Amino acid sequence: MTKHFRGWTLMSIVATMVVCPSAKAQDRRIVAEPVAPHTVCDRPLPSGSNDTARLQDAIDHCPAGAAVYLGRGEFRSHPLEMKSGVTLWIGRGATLLAIPEPAAYDKGRGQCGRIAGKGDGCRPLISFSKTRGGGIYGDGIIDGQGGAPMVGSAETWWQLARRAQAEGGGQNAPRLIQIDHAQDITLSGVTLRNAPNFHVAMNRVEGATVWGLTIDTPADARNTDGIDPGASQDVTITHSFIRTGDDNVAIKAGDNGSTRHISITDNYFGWGHGMSIGSEVNSGASDILVRNLTLDGTTSGLRIKSDASRGGLVERVTYENVCLRGNRWPVAFDTKYDPHAQGSRIPVYRQIVLRHVRGDNGALLMRGVDEAHALDVTLEDVRFADSATWQLEHANVTADHSDVSPPLPGRARGPIPRDWQRCARAFQDGNE
Repeated sequence: MTKHFRGWTLMSIVATMVVCPSAKAQDRRIVAEPVAPHTVCDRPLPSGSNDTARLQDAIDHCPAGAAVYLGRGEFRSHPLEMKSGVTLWIGRGATLLAIPEPAAYDKGRGQCGRIAGKGDGCRPLISFSKTRGGGIYGDGIIDGQGGAPMVGSAETWWQLARRAQAEGGGQNAPRLIQIDHAQDITLSGVTLRNAPNFHVAMNRVEGATVWGLTIDTPADARNTDGIDPGASQDVTITHSFIRTGDDNVAIKAGDNGSTRHISITDNYFGWGHGMSIGSEVNSGASDILVRNLTLDGTTSGLRIKSDASRGGLVERVTYENVCLRGNRWPVAFDTKYDPHAQGSRIPVYRQIVLRHVRGDNGALLMRGVDEAHALDVTLEDVRFADSATWQLEHANVTADHSDVSPPLPGRARGPIPRDWQRCARAFQDGNE
């Protein structure tokens, strides 16, 4: 499968990124490219109106191991609940449209489509709850219609989000896909776009494969994270193309449990807020591999963010073979994400490794809480443009001075290796 963007193809991007020795994946499973389901249990046709009942009935009556196949056309739906072992196969030319009707997503408190103290008043469009196996497959599209007016209102989901931000409240808008207390879920090939809220959110998931997804939503669509694994383990996100209005990927570990053994490999991130860990890490995040990643125009690049209200231990994180361009903060490891936050949940980042990382200008921030909780970071072959600036505070950085540019504060410049231009060519050849 080949994905296109501004003259690039995902296949060519991956080829330019794989230039350094591979590292052992942190997902403990053996992960292979998903294949199409062998059996189709139902082929519902679009009705031109509300297809929810027929789609849900097809899912409910489909046996484990089989797929509900959506062929060409537009299917319109309210929330759907997936069943263990069942795949929703969205074929080429098919689009599943989320009907923007707040009442249909409401959890029973009358908050969906409104601003409230919290923002959890809506059900997702597609939910995997306590399921095992199955997933979503195909070359089609799931469109959350975040920019369409809500039924009974002139306001869109995204306008609601911006108004909530201005008023200091919580937006109540549905996520596109929620995977909750589930095992062995696969998302493969589909395009997700225009989510009203997060595109894919995971909570207490054991085993998830995200392969070849395209996530495409405007840069100004608030809180539209691409993929957020939370309290989960053994998750692989690979060969995917993500540009969105918030974090491209955000690994979280709040009060619901730790997140560990995550592999983010062979991906391309367009606009968004970058490859993030946090800000909730109070239950701990560890054993994370980010390898063969291009970040083109994300505001932040490689980011670990937390503060004293939601901090915890983040350890054994490796970033390897990373190309960055046009990032305000190409590296931002910050334990004071909210400088006004108060609490006793102290963020500690240790055993963080950057290896074979290339970028241009911007701020390279590494800020620990204090000397007793200093960051522990190792740099191996990390090179940015001369105009990039290091901002180090309470950070123990291990590096060979000849292996890092611009030089770390107080260290002399070393020679620039000939292979420095590889990342630059990867951008120039496909985009200029």
